[in-house]
Amino acid sequence: IIFKTIKLFIKKEKTIRYRVLYAAFCGNIILLPVIISLFIYYTHEDKGRPANIIVVQPNIDPYNEKFGGMTSEQQLAKLLNLAKQKTDKNTNLIIGPETAIPEGVWENDLYDSRSVDSLKNYLKKYPQLNILMGLSSYKMYLKGEQISLTARLYADQGWYDAYNSAMMIDTSKKIQIYHKSRLVPGVEKMPYPKIFKSLEKFALDLGGTSGSLGIQDERSVLYSNDSVIKLAPVICYESIYGEFVSEYIQNGANIICIITNDGWWKDTPGYKQHCRYASLRAIETRKCIARSANTGTSCFINQRGDIMQATSWETDDVIKQTVLLNDEKTFYSKYGDYIAKAAIFMSVLIFIYIFFISISRRFRIKAE
Repeated sequence: IIFKTIKLFIKKEKTIRYRVLYAAFCGNIILLPVIISLFIYYTHEDKGRPANIIVVQPNIDPYNEKFGGMTSEQQLAKLLNLAKQKTDKNTNLIIGPETAIPEGVWENDLYDSRSVDSLKNYLKKYPQLNILMGLSSYKMYLKGEQISLTARLYADQGWYDAYNSAMMIDTSKKIQIYHKSRLVPGVEKMPYPKIFKSLEKFALDLGGTSGSLGIQDERSVLYSNDSVIKLAPVICYESIYGEFVSEYIQNGANIICIITNDGWWKDTPGYKQHCRYASLRAIETRKCIARSANTGTSCFINQRGDIMQATSWETDDVIKQTVLLNDEKTFYSKYGDYIAKAAIFMSVLIFIYIFFISISRRFRIKAE
C-alpha cells in the first residue's frame, strides 16, 4: 500500500527530484533492515555459563523398527551405547530424540519401567549427569481427579490419558515430565474433541499412540540436578511456533532442547526445513539450542542462529559440545510476536476505515 501510494504521487510529480526521492526511499526500506541485521549478527557475542552436552541420533526407522521391529530395550541400549562414546565426568546432559522410549510408560509407576531402570543404572557411573529423552507415556486418573476431554477408558479400571512426553532424569529420586502441547493435527489430535470424539478412530496412525493425546497448560522448565541447566523441552512440531517457545523462556529456561523424530519425512526437504526453524528460535530468544533427531539433522545452534555439528540423514551419530546457558530475556521472549499483532491491529483499522469511506461515498452519491 505504501509503495503504491508513493508511486501514484510520483506519477503526478513529473520532476526528476521526486523520482530520485522515490528510488532512495524504496531502496532504504529494503536495505536498511538488512544492514542493521548484518551489524547485529557480526557484533553479537554469545553469553552465559558453559555446559557440556551430548546429543544422540540413534537412527531407528520409524516405519519398520521404531514401533515394532525393535524392542524398547534394544532401542534404548543402542542410544546409550552411542552416548557412551562421548560421556565423561564433565558431561552435564545427554539428549535423546522424541519417543526414544517407545513403550507406553505409566507415569503413576515410573520406577517400575525397565527403561527407567536402565537409565538409572547408566547414571550410577556419572553422578553429575542428567538425561533428557522422549517417551510415550500414560497417566491414570485417580479417584476424584478431573478427567480431560482426551481421556480414554481403560477396561474397568478407570480413565487415562496418553501423551507424547519428554522425561528428565538424574541420580536423585526426582523424575521430571513434560507433555507435548502443540499436537500434530490428524495424527496426535482431532479438532473439537467434545464434538468429534467418535472420529478419533480415523486419525492417521504413524506408529505409537494415535488418536487425540493429552496436553498440559503450562510450558514446564526442566532442571538439572544442580539447577544450573534450566531447559525448555520442545517436542518436534512445537519448535515451529516462536511465541509458544518464548513461554519457556518467560518461565526461566536458559537453553532450548528440541527432541524430534524427523524420520517420517524420509529423505525430503521437510526435515531440513524443520531444522531451520530452530535457528529462528535461537535468534528470537538468544538461547543456544541442542537438537536431537531420531534421524534427519541433529545439531547444536548458537545464539546467533548458526548451525554447528549437523549430522547427516540416516546415520547413527553422537555429537558433543560446550554451550552457553543464557539467563537473559530478549524483548521477543517477553512480548512475543508483537510485530505480527501490531500488523493485524493496523490491518483491522485500515479495513474499518476503508469500509466507512466506501459507505459514506455511496450515501453521498445517492444524495446527489
